[in-house]
Amino acid sequence: QVQLVESGGGLVQTGASLRLSCTASGRSFSSYAMGWFRQAPGKEREFVATISWTGGFRYSADSVKGRFAISRDNAKNAVYLQMNSLKPEDTAVYYCAARSGTSTSSNQQQYPYWGQGTQVTVSS
Repeated sequence: QVQLVESGGGLVQTGASLRLSCTASGRSFSSYAMGWFRQAPGKEREFVATISWTGGFRYSADSVKGRFAISRDNAKNAVYLQMNSLKPEDTAVYYCAARSGTSTSSNQQQYPYWGQGTQVTVSS
């Protein structure tokens, strides 16, 4: 079991940056692949980025590629999402998720553990 808590969201202007953090409690954080997902008002939750348990493999959605970067620090039981050049369409609740094993995934159905989410609002 792992419990996840996100932080770092807020209200920013277009073009600004934010760094989201997700802190995990429980055992064996380093044995979990991690993902970030987001849900905008009135839309389905969608994949943002994922990272393997070692951090050696990661990928992100086309919509954020080149602007967002996922990273992790297993010594701190944390995963991060650095978001640059934010746009109004990035406005959403951002969720951190964990799945056992080494493989990354963009499929939210493969993540049994979720945080409560953190709101990101980008004004134009």
